[in-house]
Amino acid sequence: MDIAVVGAGSLGSLLGGLLAREHDVTLVGRDPHVARVAGDGLSVTGVEQFHVWPAARTDVPEVADLAVVAVKSYDTDAVAAQLAGCELEACLSVQNGMGNEGTLADALDCPVLAGTCTCGARLKGPGTVAFTGRGEVVLGAPEGGKSSTADRVGAAFADAGVETTVATDMPTRLWEKLAVNAAINATTALARVENGALANGPGADLAADAARETARVARQQGVDLPDERALELTRRVVRDTATNRSSMLGDFEAERSTEIDAINGYVVRTAEEPVPVNETLTRLVRTWTAGRDAE
Repeated sequence: MDIAVVGAGSLGSLLGGLLAREHDVTLVGRDPHVARVAGDGLSVTGVEQFHVWPAARTDVPEVADLAVVAVKSYDTDAVAAQLAGCELEACLSVQNGMGNEGTLADALDCPVLAGTCTCGARLKGPGTVAFTGRGEVVLGAPEGGKSSTADRVGAAFADAGVETTVATDMPTRLWEKLAVNAAINATTALARVENGALANGPGADLAADAARETARVARQQGVDLPDERALELTRRVVRDTATNRSSMLGDFEAERSTEIDAINGYVVRTAEEPVPVNETLTRLVRTWTAGRDAE
């Protein structure tokens, strides 16, 4: 399969590297990383260690069988516009937050799939990505149900040795992921702590409150996500990624824009009744962003 991975950061580079063991892969990202990959290939270290030679460029190709979108949620509009000029058979979003699949579907003529990925990845430098934790790719139709496109894409991932599940319940899976992200990302970013700091104490209580609110909003939207399920998943991720720094904490440290609007902000916008914890986290992160931009 000819696969374009759009957003060759940590996760995009790892997925691209794994897929390149079996498929023709093009990494689309920024220099100097893609320039190094184009010249010297991509080194994967950590859990698995190997070297592959995907194509690499700063713009999307004209044709691909599949586009895997791994950019930050605030870049989805721009990427959707770029991919509209690419001849595609399918597109898969593995992004954080909610609403990305709809943005892509509005711009593209091909089927758009939703996906989640629990693999740990860290970009160590140009041309090198660390595989920091094994995980799974789950993908399927955003609205749920069976999808022949999802079956085909899932088989392509599995052929490359990526642990993959083709799911018929993606709405539930996406809300589960949102509950975990809403609990962990803003909390760790604002407190400047690793994920493991939310295992107990006030951080754990705050994260649990955010997860419960998110589960309640999911149920308002017709998705069966009990509070205990959201809490169980959050605790599991905190435990399994205790030494990891969340992506939003990384954004804070690098003084980049955050995905708050697609995570806690999405919970606030979608809620039919007040969600004070998610609203407070959203306002605090936006306050930090405003202060950074004013400097």
